[in-house]
Amino acid sequence: MKTLHIAGTPLEVSRIAYGCMGIGGAWDDSALTDQTRRQAMAAVHAALDEGITLFDHADIYCRGKSEEVFSQVWRDRPGLRQQVFVQTKCGIRFADDPVAGLPTRYDFSEEHILRQVDGSLRRLGTDHVDILLLHRPDALVEPEEVARAFDRLSTAGKVRFFGVSNHSASQIELLRRWVAQPLVVNQLELNVLHSQLFESGVIVNQDQPARVAHGE
Repeated sequence: MKTLHIAGTPLEVSRIAYGCMGIGGAWDDSALTDQTRRQAMAAVHAALDEGITLFDHADIYCRGKSEEVFSQVWRDRPGLRQQVFVQTKCGIRFADDPVAGLPTRYDFSEEHILRQVDGSLRRLGTDHVDILLLHRPDALVEPEEVARAFDRLSTAGKVRFFGVSNHSASQIELLRRWVAQPLVVNQLELNVLHSQLFESGVIVNQDQPARVAHGE
């Protein structure tokens, strides 16, 4: 497996990351089953055997169960934590959280970021994550709250490096004006069925095609 150096960090990770979105089974509050645990560990161990060292999570994946089931890998292979890089994301809240009737939304408040990272660390069974990403943009972000949260997480040693997910250049620049830590990653959704990033360089401020990333 070829490796990739993440600029601004000492991290040398596998060029292919393993996305852990679905390894937790059902996207509900049901408990993890033995079958889900076996399937998840078979997939994770297969990835490790192929040389994959970067595993991508988010607090919402399978309602937290993807992070929870992943923690079994430390028990299966003691000492592996120093060889594996764990990335997780936070910032999306499901409907009815924490009060019934609230919609699905983004929340980059200091309180929410800190609470979700603590929850991720508990589920992952580790004392730190290598990279924390803000999970898609929050249009109502208060960047000073993000800065305070990142400062506290960095000082406490809970997060080594920080980044974002699916942010535009201007959204990243706004955060950089407040956040002391470098934003070392922007994880982008891009594939043949989701090609807005390509279209945005040509198609600007039009209704067709229906799915288009408008230029800035």
